[in-house]
Amino acid sequence: MKRRRMNKLYIGNLSPAATADDLRQLFGDRKLPLAGQVLLKSGYAFVDYPDQNWAIRAIETLSGKAELHGKVLEVDYSVPKKLRSRKIQIRNIPPHLQWEVLDGLLAQYGTVENVEQVNTDTETAVVNVTYATKEEAKVAIEKLSGHQLESYSFKVSYIPDEEFVGAIIGKEGLTIKNLTKQTQSKVDIHRKENAGAAEKPITIHATPEGCSEACRMILDIMQKEADETKSAEEIPLKILAHNSLVGRLIGKEGRNLKKIEQDTGTKITISPLQDLTIYNPERTITVKGSTEACSNAEVEIMKKLREAYENDIVAVNQQANLIPGLNLSALGIFSTGLSMLPSSVGARGAAAAAPYHPFASSSAYLSGLYGASPVGAFPHQHPLPEQEVVNLFIPTQAVGAIIGKKGQHIKQLARFAGASIKIAPAEGPDATERMVIITGPPEAQFKAQGRIFGKLKEENFFNPKEEVKLEAHIKVPSFAAGRVIGKGGKTVNELQNLTSAEVIVPRDQTPDENEEVIVKIIGHFFASQTAQRKIREIVQQVKQQEQKHAQGAPASQHSK
Repeated sequence: MKRRRMNKLYIGNLSPAATADDLRQLFGDRKLPLAGQVLLKSGYAFVDYPDQNWAIRAIETLSGKAELHGKVLEVDYSVPKKLRSRKIQIRNIPPHLQWEVLDGLLAQYGTVENVEQVNTDTETAVVNVTYATKEEAKVAIEKLSGHQLESYSFKVSYIPDEEFVGAIIGKEGLTIKNLTKQTQSKVDIHRKENAGAAEKPITIHATPEGCSEACRMILDIMQKEADETKSAEEIPLKILAHNSLVGRLIGKEGRNLKKIEQDTGTKITISPLQDLTIYNPERTITVKGSTEACSNAEVEIMKKLREAYENDIVAVNQQANLIPGLNLSALGIFSTGLSMLPSSVGARGAAAAAPYHPFASSSAYLSGLYGASPVGAFPHQHPLPEQEVVNLFIPTQAVGAIIGKKGQHIKQLARFAGASIKIAPAEGPDATERMVIITGPPEAQFKAQGRIFGKLKEENFFNPKEEVKLEAHIKVPSFAAGRVIGKGGKTVNELQNLTSAEVIVPRDQTPDENEEVIVKIIGHFFASQTAQRKIREIVQQVKQQEQKHAQGAPASQHSK
């Protein structure tokens, strides 16, 4: 599995009045659309670009040129002080400049280890330069920023260094060859598609023992490199795991995690739920401690995650048997299973990251459970996909943000999703929630609900430490409600375990004029989506069976 590391950009000198939507619009107007989330702080913000070219274009187009609410924006790579190292990027170099002239200029400030030209679509040239020491890079940045050459003025930024990647590969690839041989693993380092990014993913394919051994060796190499360059106090290990598995790793009241911490002498933290996006449903598990302690913790953490994963496979098999012909791939809003990333946060900390596939052998089967990509996740089996209605409940105070100025946001959202989106009148003056009625096919539901969850998080309607959990109501034919519940509540319990959403079919409901009853689903975006899809699947199955029964008797008589 590959994970794409983003080029994070810092946007400074922001007016306090600026919103995430203002930034999206500003970037969009300059043909620099923002795909990921906008992290808005007081007076500054962070945005992500998947590739270095776009990042360069955004810096060149906007920094010192674009205005928002009367303030001129500053845009640059976001490289925390700890990660400022020996690597810098120089932009706005005259297109016809001789390399010898540039080399001579760079050499004035220290020993240049490497210069690579970045292929961009700008008229001027861009190079990434690695100096022998951090001090030399610091002096070069101070001296070269604004340096005039042939009426062009240099622009210079720090970019994350790849120190550890080089150490893991070794001279002529010897270190990595030795590592793969000893651990009988296949190790891929994804450098090209992550140019300029702070962390480089490493994919390890091996048995659980092989993965653990490779991880231990990589941590050792990174620690040795950090000691030699005196650049990092400690190298934490980062493991990526799908959100649906993490709850069981943590355990009730955090018991499982506490036990691993105590047994291994490590400190373990897990990234907050609100960091999840449509494109990345994984949580980051950060383990701090000695190399030995981190390696021991990795074994225990992976054991728990594997266990949870294997239980899910059993649950899915039962579910598939329970509902014949269940189309698992229609659930495709999970990324691939588990992944793991040892990462440094030292001063030179280009992190070496290692997502890995403990279940690569069954990856084809897996794609149904955690595999298909979220974009275009729902196969259109009918020429016209069925229109669905979902009622989503949002906090009353968030209604203005969803509607936007003069209704702009809700109109854009409806266009983007291909859905009809209406906000129902308040049930009373003190109502704490309002109902959003979303009508559209499955893919439109996914997009519309995803943006509403995202908007509530962006605009801070939920406490930063709290995940965005919303209640959704869908209607099902009253004759299918029993199947959603299952014998003795079996199906509903399996649904809850599988999706980690709360699913409630209120008892004693009077069916409405269409003979339908409500099913309530409460959970964060991924949990809610998965539960909605599963319930629709069950209803579809029941309807098909009903039709067969209805047509079955007369058809068999005619055939005699």
